[in-house]
Amino acid sequence: MSDTPRSHAHAPAPRVGATYRVQVRPGFDLDTTAALADYLAALGVTHLYSAPLLTATPGSAHGYDVVDHRAVNPELGGEAARARLLAALRATGLGLVVDIVPNHAGVAVPAANPAWWDVLRRGRGSAYANWFDVDWDRGRLLLPALADSPAALDDLTLADGELRYHEHRFPVADGTGDGTPREVHDRQHYELVSWRRGDAELTYRRFFAVSGLAGLRVEDPEVFAATHELVLRWAAAGEIDGIRVDHPDGLRDPAGYLARLRAAAPDAWLIVEKILEYGEELPDWPVHGTTGYDALVAAGGLFVDPDAEGDFTALDTHLTGRRTSWQDLTHDTKLEAATRLLSAELTRLAALAGDVERDAARAGLAELAAAFAVYRGYPPHGARHLAAARAEAGRRRPDLTAALDALTRRLRDPDDELARRFPQFTGAVMAKGVEDTAFYRWSRFVALNEVGGSPAHFGVPPAEFHRFAAARQVRWPASMTTLSTHDTKRSEDVRARLAVLSELPGRWADLVTRWADRAPLPDPAFAHLLWQTAVGAWPIERERLHAYAEKAAREASVSTSWADPDPAFEDAMHAVVDAMYDDPRLPAELTAFADEITPAGWSNSLGQKLVQLAMPGIPDTYQGTELWDNSLVDPDNRRPVDFAVRREMLARLDAGATPPVDASGAAKLLVVSRTLRLRRDRPELFTGYRPVPAQGPAGRHALAFDRGGAIAVATRLPLGLARAGGWGDTTLSLPVHEMTDVFTGRVHGGGQTPLADLLATYPVALLAPTTESVEASS
Repeated sequence: MSDTPRSHAHAPAPRVGATYRVQVRPGFDLDTTAALADYLAALGVTHLYSAPLLTATPGSAHGYDVVDHRAVNPELGGEAARARLLAALRATGLGLVVDIVPNHAGVAVPAANPAWWDVLRRGRGSAYANWFDVDWDRGRLLLPALADSPAALDDLTLADGELRYHEHRFPVADGTGDGTPREVHDRQHYELVSWRRGDAELTYRRFFAVSGLAGLRVEDPEVFAATHELVLRWAAAGEIDGIRVDHPDGLRDPAGYLARLRAAAPDAWLIVEKILEYGEELPDWPVHGTTGYDALVAAGGLFVDPDAEGDFTALDTHLTGRRTSWQDLTHDTKLEAATRLLSAELTRLAALAGDVERDAARAGLAELAAAFAVYRGYPPHGARHLAAARAEAGRRRPDLTAALDALTRRLRDPDDELARRFPQFTGAVMAKGVEDTAFYRWSRFVALNEVGGSPAHFGVPPAEFHRFAAARQVRWPASMTTLSTHDTKRSEDVRARLAVLSELPGRWADLVTRWADRAPLPDPAFAHLLWQTAVGAWPIERERLHAYAEKAAREASVSTSWADPDPAFEDAMHAVVDAMYDDPRLPAELTAFADEITPAGWSNSLGQKLVQLAMPGIPDTYQGTELWDNSLVDPDNRRPVDFAVRREMLARLDAGATPPVDASGAAKLLVVSRTLRLRRDRPELFTGYRPVPAQGPAGRHALAFDRGGAIAVATRLPLGLARAGGWGDTTLSLPVHEMTDVFTGRVHGGGQTPLADLLATYPVALLAPTTESVEASS
């Protein structure tokens, strides 16, 4: 993580103070969301932060497959429902932050996307041909929509002037509709091919390896204007206060795009879904910051004991029978992504390197992408990452020296078409190779296998966190902070419980070894991931764990895969999951251990939540996570949220209840609501950053900082603290004036305050100078 403290003044001060993310979808539309406004206001946020609102592929559960940029999704209620949502938000003093998707559009259902339909019908002559990043020089536009059978085209039919393939519809160009379905197909601007040919032969840029999401050319001013007109109209009318930009690394020119967006929405809070690698800084873009994965890694890492790294490395070696290098593993998974999943994109790049023999160009570009340490460079910036990738690629493939030298010369020229497209490729290689593959293969300690994280860095020492937070206050004070999103691999509370294992490495090694022997799986690395996941989420419904296991194993692509599922392995894997529920001994042992570590997990959850909400930045709360949440990767983390329970519990807290830290999660709701309310009501207390060190024998177990008047205190490594006998005479130096803990209402007189007193009720405290308003809010 970066800790370089440089000021940043490209973005206006935001009106946004705190957000609450809601995954609007056909089953939870805008009217349903509007009914949450009073609850969100009571919780303490200032803005609803919504999933994409524009018209998406019919039935889309996420909205990132926009098919029509001109209208609000009718499945969400359309424009009328958006107006009702705005009215409800304004009535409760809330604003709106929207999510936009400039990189790609949904094309899985061609008839739903008018621009794509026209391109398929008219080819290069379409008025929308320049919208999509299509390699027209390679002939007909390939659509990987058919079954993997030589006779698949025999299932084509003609109906209503269209070609039909089962439920799929495709347009017919004018004057080409006579003859058999295959004859008509052969006259079209597109060619329907087996779904297996997409990764290797596709002729349009995709979002990662998803053929149903076609890349947009928003670098073209006309395309930008057409795809952003509605959202920018909302911004100009003051109907939205913030914009979240999805996947800017897929764009040809992210800096240029963001400059154009900032000029069009000068007052908006602008954040980008930029994944920063360890030590990487956000480019000097005219934005307020990222969507918060850097803060997630920093805050969550505080609760992992770095001293356990050697024990978990030894356990991983014992379980798998080999020593695994994260650097070598990610090189291999990225190379696989480059040469297999993204083979079509690699072919297109290699064709631009005409001065290098084709096979050597493919191999060299793939090696450079596999060795690239960050998602991408931003020509002309990022030369050092290219140089490092060249050195590493040369070390691994000295036989490619000449090709690598020639390619690197081209890639150093920011005006070279190869240099403009290569960064789009490396970002996709990183995402597919690391986040979607290596994170499921390397199971040494899966609490660290998170978006934006580096599993090779085992925990975050307090001093490192303080440097990060202080630099953030200077450079990116309005960047988002988060702990859970719709894209995280597991929820914040699952990670917090798994962090407890770092305090029990020997105990965990004994248990997981015994369990793996009792319910064996031929892939021991995946078995370790599965057992950690079960312990982190337990108790979890059987069908949820089965679904997670299947997705995780196929993403890992070791013993089974999405393209070629292995029934024998998957049967064995599902048998292990069933054993967790049906074996005579395993369920009781699993439950007993989960129960044993859960209280320490709750302590970690409260600690990391307070840190995330109180640290520099604009805090986001992902839907439902104001209570304990044991969600896993999507779609598990998009399950319905019981807001009635949350409303009722918040009302009890506001009536004066002081909840215990128990399974209800009320203590977490207390921490969330009271921290958000203090930030909203007294923002002047959150304008700086200063570490507050604890003095005494248990000082390493306290993490405290002063935000300019508000002081946050969290307990870290709670089992170690208990083994050491508790806080003892460890103290925290508070200002001389009275401070009120907004969680308990207790008033502390200042000076050297015993942590045993300060944290007598909860493992966290949030202190504010005592005033009538603070006492009332607590």
